[in-house]
Amino acid sequence: MPQSAAMISGIQRMVLYETRARYFLVGSNQAQTKHRVLKIDRTEPKDLVIIDDKHVYNQQEVRELLSRLDLGNRIKISQKGSSGLSRAVSACGIVGFVRFLEGYYIILITKRRKMADIGGHSIYKIEDTTMIYIPNDSVRVTHPDEARYVRIFQTMDLSSNFYFSYSYDLSHSLQYNLTLLQRPYELWSSAPSSTEEEVHTQSKQDSFDIFEDEGLPTQVVYGLQNEPYYKYVWNGKLLEQVKDIVHPDWLMYIIHGFCGQSKLLIYGRPVHITLIARRSSKFAGTRFLKRGANCEGDVANEVETEQIIHDASVMSFSAGSYSSYVQLRGSVPLYWSQDISTMMPKPPIRLDQADPYAHVAALHFDQMLQRFGSPIIILNLVKKREKRKHEKILSDEFYPAVINLNQFLPPDHCIEYMAWDMARCTKSKLCNVLDRLSTIAENVVKRTGFYVNQSDFYCHSLRPDDRWGDVRGHIASSGRLQTGVLRTNCVDCLDRTNTAQFMVGKCALAYQLYALGMIDKPKLQFDTDCVRLFEELYEDHGDTLSLQYGGSQLVHRVKTYRKIAPWTQHSKDIMQTLSRYYSNAFSDADRQDAINLFLQVYQPSESKPHLWELPTDFYLHQSSSMALHQDRRSYTLWWSNGILSYLPVPYDEVPCEDTMKKVKVKRVNRFDESIDTYTEFFRPYEITSFDDTFCIAMTNSAREFMPKTVGVDPSPFTVRKPEETGKSVLGKSTKEETLLQRKTAASAPPPPSEEAISTSSEDDSEEDRDDEGSVSQRSTPVKLLTESGESSRPQEEVQQQSVKESYGLNLAEFPSEEDLLIYKRFAHLGESQHRVERHEHINLANIISLEPVSCFPVDSIYAVCPPQVDKDSRDVFESHVLTSRGQMRALCREDMLVYREYIKNRYM
Repeated sequence: MPQSAAMISGIQRMVLYETRARYFLVGSNQAQTKHRVLKIDRTEPKDLVIIDDKHVYNQQEVRELLSRLDLGNRIKISQKGSSGLSRAVSACGIVGFVRFLEGYYIILITKRRKMADIGGHSIYKIEDTTMIYIPNDSVRVTHPDEARYVRIFQTMDLSSNFYFSYSYDLSHSLQYNLTLLQRPYELWSSAPSSTEEEVHTQSKQDSFDIFEDEGLPTQVVYGLQNEPYYKYVWNGKLLEQVKDIVHPDWLMYIIHGFCGQSKLLIYGRPVHITLIARRSSKFAGTRFLKRGANCEGDVANEVETEQIIHDASVMSFSAGSYSSYVQLRGSVPLYWSQDISTMMPKPPIRLDQADPYAHVAALHFDQMLQRFGSPIIILNLVKKREKRKHEKILSDEFYPAVINLNQFLPPDHCIEYMAWDMARCTKSKLCNVLDRLSTIAENVVKRTGFYVNQSDFYCHSLRPDDRWGDVRGHIASSGRLQTGVLRTNCVDCLDRTNTAQFMVGKCALAYQLYALGMIDKPKLQFDTDCVRLFEELYEDHGDTLSLQYGGSQLVHRVKTYRKIAPWTQHSKDIMQTLSRYYSNAFSDADRQDAINLFLQVYQPSESKPHLWELPTDFYLHQSSSMALHQDRRSYTLWWSNGILSYLPVPYDEVPCEDTMKKVKVKRVNRFDESIDTYTEFFRPYEITSFDDTFCIAMTNSAREFMPKTVGVDPSPFTVRKPEETGKSVLGKSTKEETLLQRKTAASAPPPPSEEAISTSSEDDSEEDRDDEGSVSQRSTPVKLLTESGESSRPQEEVQQQSVKESYGLNLAEFPSEEDLLIYKRFAHLGESQHRVERHEHINLANIISLEPVSCFPVDSIYAVCPPQVDKDSRDVFESHVLTSRGQMRALCREDMLVYREYIKNRYM
């Protein structure tokens, strides 16, 4: 059992009860053994009055409390028909509290859906919410514009790509969350002592032990509760009013972006591939309305993408194998925008403010150094050559800004800048886009490294790989840390950026699987089940992010750059382009207002103009334009204090005084349910259906992508033809394809070596046609030739068809004379070598030797000698016999621990 563990929220189920004067929000844990009550006053027309009952109730106490409230709030005591306490709604989380021009509203999550599982920690997607007005109708002060604000606020659809977890911090990366558990525990004692006594008293009450007087030691575990990274939290402002009032279990932080998980089966071994995208809540908005950066260094369309690989056969964070890799996308960190009033598909780019000292870029890269460490690698994909200067304006300003910032950084930690015109390379017949991206990805992954929570395998030193030896990052005894990050951008950070991130993710995936011992070389081929599964996951990720920012799905996908997209894809691309243009022209302004209102960037007030009356929201996102800052940051020492001393390791992951203040530590018993991930995940107290579990419904490489042909290589790393995927084979219904699926492994040739598989140009159409003969043909059946040289046709008769399906030839046809001659010669040779004289008597006893197969040394109809039984087995049997007679043996220490835990969970 680890010495530290993440705290699980004690409130996962909620019921809102209503009276005329108050709302009572009763929250409980998943097992409904502990309950908390939140009292919300309804008599205040414009203020939020919340009382958090500090007492933790059990189920019986909650029922008694609700019955007393029901009885006390009835109009007449003797009247049983009219209830004084009514049940309003059931929920599973609080999004927050919001106020416009009247009273406060409470937003509750009423429906959720499980999307991923990481080490036993479930990640949920919000499916439905409800918004309830708190003040009573008798004290409500109406305002004519309240309904319009409510309508704008509800335009922000919370059921589309908002995620939360009760036990896993989604705002931080897996590397941060796991390194937090591995910090030295002596540092916990250096936390501020002002709350130490309170925490100790509270933990002693929560983990009350009736066996403490018997001298049995209590196994203590440090429960950790970390402060979220508010840049990726979307309901931080909505919870700001109650954050310091209520218990932390009531607070639940949500992220916006994407979360998807698929199962990769490697010869039956489950490996989960999880993709999490966190969209920044700072300077958030839609495509043409949010460009560049604001005065605080936050850029538009900033998304952190993390791919997590873990062996699903082991659930625990301490004993399992986990690996992650993080990338970043975001707009060019300059003051720039595009004027959409001209109604052009591509409005001209203009630089709004001059920034000769790259002040905004310095603030942005300072945040990245603090969160990711060094090196920071920039991949700029905007166009370089244009007839009319458009995208090149950004490159001409961005590169000098990076040069200016690098002259003050140490040479080992400088920002690396790579510019590549991806659009021009796509149009060229001499250039292969994915080959170029593959080379860039290889260099980037080697420079930044990746996170893995275990040390290198010994087999890696026995069979060293040249690529593996060049991988950098921070290497420790417990594994590897990713230091630095790749920042990819184009103009929109949508189509080109998603393809580039996919290629980098594909390269990182190969290294992650190699580090976990799943493959023998850190390289993955296209057209394998593994890469197809990963590509589908990345396309869903790109479509979701594109819909959020651009208003349509991706226009150019990976298949487009591989030049293998079907001809129907062109019409779809045109429709997506039109959909994106329509969304940008007509609906983006309303979506931007909803985002500003949800994030509380704009807070309505009677003394301010209304949101729809503002000509622009520039002043809402640029705080420096509304006030003059007295302290100005240095242009030369543009980074925060203390960052450079820990590089290349990110400052946020260093156990220093500043980072320790963000962690709350609680001493709990090792069996406490607040850290019991096993009970939280498996829920042994509930009856669950195996078919309804999340792992069954998850996308499966064997079910979705592996060909259904009998006898194919089940490895997800085998290169297959496009028509051999599981999805395409299932759709075929002809006799020939049915026959093709039933071929056995004996009719398939051996697979070629890896060197024979061409990978230099996956997207070149001419070489793709040539590769059809060189790729692996493990699932391609061999067509037998008849005497005339033509392929054997399917049999028309049912009796002959079964024979041909089994053996690959028609046994009803008489063999040729050449085949008969060969058979006669073989039979003659066999008779000559194994000739047996007929007159000799054969003694079967010399040929057949019968031996007993019983495990008993003596086993016959006359006598049986039983096997020996060890002492431990005899002791277990004797204890069972004595127990049946009412005689109990003395309990050992392990028995006392189990019984103590049972008493605690059952009655306390």
